[in-house]
Amino acid sequence: MQAENGVTSALQAPRRFFGWFEAAFDSLYLVTALYLATFLLSLPQTPVKSLAGVMGLVLVAGDLFHLVPRILVAAFGQGRRLGNALGRGKMITSVTMTVFYVLLWHVGLLLWPHRALREWTTAVYALAACRTGLCLLPQNQWRSGAPPLRWAIYRNVPFVLLGAVVAILYGHIGTVYPALSGMITAIALSFACYLPAALLAGRYRMLGILMLPKTLTYLWMLWMFTTL
Repeated sequence: MQAENGVTSALQAPRRFFGWFEAAFDSLYLVTALYLATFLLSLPQTPVKSLAGVMGLVLVAGDLFHLVPRILVAAFGQGRRLGNALGRGKMITSVTMTVFYVLLWHVGLLLWPHRALREWTTAVYALAACRTGLCLLPQNQWRSGAPPLRWAIYRNVPFVLLGAVVAILYGHIGTVYPALSGMITAIALSFACYLPAALLAGRYRMLGILMLPKTLTYLWMLWMFTTL
């Protein structure tokens, strides 16, 4: 019996370590994102930095619903009790991430105000509305431990297209504003990390670790606006 307890403790130790690491990482991310957002809002006000600050606050507000339950689960192992909160948080974050990219598009329009982009703005809103509507449908089974893969694909198709449109805009902006030249790379990296985790983490849990570098790309996006 003592040997079995020793083996169990040895197996649980790495889990506890990584749980506390994730909790610390998520907490630091939220604090840093909030700092960058409030810093942008505290700067001498320009429409670009003000909207970028609001964009940061939207990001933090949405991630709070998802990450606070994750922090509690990672640190204290309350997965069963917080299952509903985790599912609800995933849904809310999926919507606020969409709003984040719509706001990022409008920040880009302030920097690149071409008339031809009005039609693309309509496409941005259509993709955002489609993504939001799909995220709110009960078929996503957000509270399930193994949500259906097909619905993860459905809701992420318009999201990827939305990200692509925004990335193309910032590809042009980066040629004029060197401080934002890395934005297209940050967007591409965020989706490269997000998609495998969003689509396959239910089957391959280790892919969930990709959400850590994904969050860093969002901090990078906010930081770029502080240097503009």
